[in-house]
Amino acid sequence: MVPLPHPLVVVVHDVRSAYNVGAVFRTADSAGLARVVLTGFTPTPAHRGVAKTALGAEGAVPWERYDTAEDAFAALRAEGFAVAALERTPEAVAPGDVPASAFPLALVLGNEKTGVPRYVLDAADLVVGLPQYGAKASLNVAVAFGAAAYRLVERYQEVGRGEGGPPERATSR
Repeated sequence: MVPLPHPLVVVVHDVRSAYNVGAVFRTADSAGLARVVLTGFTPTPAHRGVAKTALGAEGAVPWERYDTAEDAFAALRAEGFAVAALERTPEAVAPGDVPASAFPLALVLGNEKTGVPRYVLDAADLVVGLPQYGAKASLNVAVAFGAAAYRLVERYQEVGRGEGGPPERATSR
């Protein structure tokens, strides 16, 4: 049995590199996320760099595009999603400490150089952060997403939605 998509969405906001976006699609597919949402100047799968790096995942994971992060947040909240920014801030919680009440969850990624903008942090329901143990204070956006996505999937499975965790289906994706 293949698990249904997890109640997790990734919002890719103002990420410039098509290769990072393609890597996000591959990770979203591998982790079983429900969909990818692209906002701002983030390239879509029509860009050959996204398709080159995604290796077909752009066709396996549903995706949608909004001009602004605010428009995406409004649509996601109307579906019952909480919005979490992936960023290093003093109030950030580790992915493994995200409360059960935060699911379904939309995880927002920010620009490679400037991170998640202040107005997006202010609009988020919570901030999720990854610990940094080295000399550098950040990870590549696609790498950070991979680490956070898998831990959020594990967290969702821990808190589950009833006995035995998330529902399953008999068909393959």
